[in-house]
Amino acid sequence: METKYIFVTGGVVSSLGKGIIAASIGKLLQARGYKVTIQKFDPYINIDPGTLNPYEHGECYVTVDGMETDLDLGHYERFTGIETTRDNSITTGRIYKTVIDRERRGDYLGKTIQVVPHITDEIKRRMLRESEDFDFVITEVGGTIGDIESAPFMEAIRQLRWQLGRNAVCVHLTYVPYLKAADELKTKPTQHSVKELQGMGIQPDILVLRTERHLDDSLRMKVASFCNVDLECVVQSEDMPSIYEVPVSMQRQGLDAAIMRKIGIPVGETPAMKPWHDFLDKQRRATREVHVGLVGKYDLQDAYKSIRESLNLAGIYNNVKVRLHFINSEGVTADNVAAQLEGMAGIIICPGFGQRGIEGKLIAAQYTRTHDIPTFGICLGMQMMAIEFARNVLGYADANSSEMSADTAHPVIDLMEEQKSITQMGGTMRLGAYDCELREGSRAMEAYAAAANSQLIKERHRHRYEFNNAYKEEYEAAGMKCVGINPAADLVEIVEIPTLRWYIGTQFHPEYSSTVLHPHPLFMSFLKELKD
Repeated sequence: METKYIFVTGGVVSSLGKGIIAASIGKLLQARGYKVTIQKFDPYINIDPGTLNPYEHGECYVTVDGMETDLDLGHYERFTGIETTRDNSITTGRIYKTVIDRERRGDYLGKTIQVVPHITDEIKRRMLRESEDFDFVITEVGGTIGDIESAPFMEAIRQLRWQLGRNAVCVHLTYVPYLKAADELKTKPTQHSVKELQGMGIQPDILVLRTERHLDDSLRMKVASFCNVDLECVVQSEDMPSIYEVPVSMQRQGLDAAIMRKIGIPVGETPAMKPWHDFLDKQRRATREVHVGLVGKYDLQDAYKSIRESLNLAGIYNNVKVRLHFINSEGVTADNVAAQLEGMAGIIICPGFGQRGIEGKLIAAQYTRTHDIPTFGICLGMQMMAIEFARNVLGYADANSSEMSADTAHPVIDLMEEQKSITQMGGTMRLGAYDCELREGSRAMEAYAAAANSQLIKERHRHRYEFNNAYKEEYEAAGMKCVGINPAADLVEIVEIPTLRWYIGTQFHPEYSSTVLHPHPLFMSFLKELKD
């Protein structure tokens, strides 16, 4: 069949959950047997979010081919199991850079370059994904209707709606606030949002109303009447106990069926989605709590979104409810570390960049190592484990990363030679999926064998500094084993101390490849140890 296009836009306020709705639509269409992809168009001018402060934009997610992207791509992958690429994440910066580069080469044959048609044509080209074989392409546009920077994206969608006819559908997500003093739900913000969208030449086909209270049929009818949308195409997105309940709620209200009717595809029977329902049943049955501390410096839950979700998913499959506690590494000292980590069954030493907060991570790593508390270090967290071990076991008191101390005599974490001449920050790291060969008999190998029974794995990276192989033999002799190696570059990917209950550090980010139906084996192994 011809490729069908679904555009997901948002109005009234940000953070309503467009990414969750887009991911839910993708999941429901997958369940019907369609080949789906989901892409995010962000209006900001950055080339990618790789240089953005996590406080500004939450975590930076990384695709298999090494693109630094918005955290919504993590939702797409966790819900659908699709491996996204750089084609799934587009920013205004990338659009303009492509057009300007073409102008410099003379590709436009001397024409005056304008937002319409040149910028909008480039947006449309990327939205269509014409060279790829998909049944549905779902496109989420970041920001809200009315933002100045999103206007070219809206114009591109307007043009595509006319160009594609019934092969395109617009899903608009808005907010229905509840006014406690009046004891009323208000539809006026939704009406204004739709009116603004219509003013741009786009009539939404389907409205998803974000609400904290249940909406009755009379209110939905009012919205349908005032916004020129069929009643069956007005669905509500209520607060749910878990974001993973959203696809089921959307299916129950017929969102996928409404999309198919609008596009002209026979609806057929509603798919059972048994594996998804089995997962939700496990989630509801899990009652025993396990407390896990996240030692990091970004006191913002979206900064470690994929780690949080990976822990929660692995907990559910281990029949426990994970309670996460953020522990600000800037406040961890030798005097208070015992009190800070008290009551934690396990500790995650979080990734990050820069000097701030690393001493607290080192102190936490020493405490968990010497008190045999299960510990999982991720990226910079793994490097902190290695530095702490060098200082307190190998006896190199000044051991450090050359990122933190350029003049250290013992740079146990250092730049690769080919990176020492790089001065640009954006996109210059080791990014994307790389091979890792596991050591037979290691705890890491045991964890992966339970899922894939393979000694060669592939995991995603986002870092610039590496374990310094000049010290590898000393680490091995002293008890910290280098059990995961990149075979092409001989770089250390995983370290562990096998004499401890569970003490593993990974140079890569395993959280990027953990999904609802396939939780990551290392997180599964970690939670199994905490549960037992």
